[in-house]
Amino acid sequence: MRLGSGDIARFEQDGYLFFPGRFSLEEAAMLRTEAQAVYAMDRPEVWRESSGVARTAFAAHTFNEGFRRLGRHPRLIDPAMQLLGGPVYMHQYKVNAKAAFDGDVWQWHQDYGTWRRDDDMPEPRAMNVAVFLDEVTAANGPLLFIPGSHRHGVLAAGHDLQTTSYPLWTLDRATVTQLAERGGCVAPTGPAGSMLLFSSLLVHASPPNISPFGRTIVYLSLCHVDNHIRRFQRAEWIAHRDFAPIEPMADDCLAELVAAHAQAAE
Repeated sequence: MRLGSGDIARFEQDGYLFFPGRFSLEEAAMLRTEAQAVYAMDRPEVWRESSGVARTAFAAHTFNEGFRRLGRHPRLIDPAMQLLGGPVYMHQYKVNAKAAFDGDVWQWHQDYGTWRRDDDMPEPRAMNVAVFLDEVTAANGPLLFIPGSHRHGVLAAGHDLQTTSYPLWTLDRATVTQLAERGGCVAPTGPAGSMLLFSSLLVHASPPNISPFGRTIVYLSLCHVDNHIRRFQRAEWIAHRDFAPIEPMADDCLAELVAAHAQAAE
């Protein structure tokens, strides 16, 4: 998948791109089944809400074949390489859940703010690529973006250790209000298999999910190999230390696994 000049211009202007239905419903359903298997594991990589339901699973590409393939999929890796100007490595991999009724908030933040403060990533030459494994609607805790907020650089943030089970460098209400008054606030929604690319400086959040419909989104945080982290205070499965360039697999790598699972079920 190669971005056109119009895509690149929109990314530079807004800080994100949204491609509905980029993966098939069958590919998304297979990965959704894999996510439930991962969430059922008793592993340190699986973080839980206070209610006990899964909040996120880190580094699933290191112990699950479906997520390993997704982490090397050319529809995700190629546009990231294009936008970041060269080879990329996996800084972080998350399978984020918003469980029906119990999915908690993700506060307003910039990902690069955390990566710089906690991991000593030199520059914001990094970005996120996300894939919806469920349909994401206005009701089930969609991502919220402030378009253009990536153009304001790294913003002052406080280290929130109390609001949720996961510590985060968060922005205060005044900052978020000022940014939203300039750029507005959007919530990309769409079917399972949809894909997002967004800047590591883009201000974003997500509300709690009190609907009866769960939603799961996979996030690849990709960084240019020359911009790798210098500090290793967080667990390796949170902030990876393998800086080797990702070699994309064939475009049908997930479809092959879908077919293999279907054959095994016969």
